[in-house]
Amino acid sequence: MNSLNINSKDHQIDADPSTPVLWALRDSLGLTGTKFGCGAALCGACTVHLNGQAIRSCITPISSVSGQKITTIEAIGQDKVGKAVQAAWIKHDVAQCGYCQSGQIMSATALLKSNKKPSDADIDGAMAGNICRCGTYVRIRAAIHDAASTLA
Repeated sequence: MNSLNINSKDHQIDADPSTPVLWALRDSLGLTGTKFGCGAALCGACTVHLNGQAIRSCITPISSVSGQKITTIEAIGQDKVGKAVQAAWIKHDVAQCGYCQSGQIMSATALLKSNKKPSDADIDGAMAGNICRCGTYVRIRAAIHDAASTLA
């Protein structure tokens, strides 16, 4: 059994310790907001927070996160910054197909927690590993700026 703290709740996961966090979330706990994209940490669809930092859950084994705090898209709106990001996403109509959006929101929230007033270059750097096949990057940047101004 592997003990994981996910969205402020402790869970016992009966899985091989090398199982990626992504599959523990989706298959063991039914938290399907975190998406599988590439399985190689290249697209960002699987982004979650580990102790507040954005990580790729598709390559992170559950054995490496025991005793640490994991936050998923299902709980990000309970946080002031996450709530502001989600509201800005809606206001700017960011999502098109929506598949990448949980990862985008998780990365944007992590950025705004560490940088209250990011520049375009800061946003580009923080979001560089998140691929949006629909190409909504301009709206993503606008939403991040909007969320930052809301939080100021």
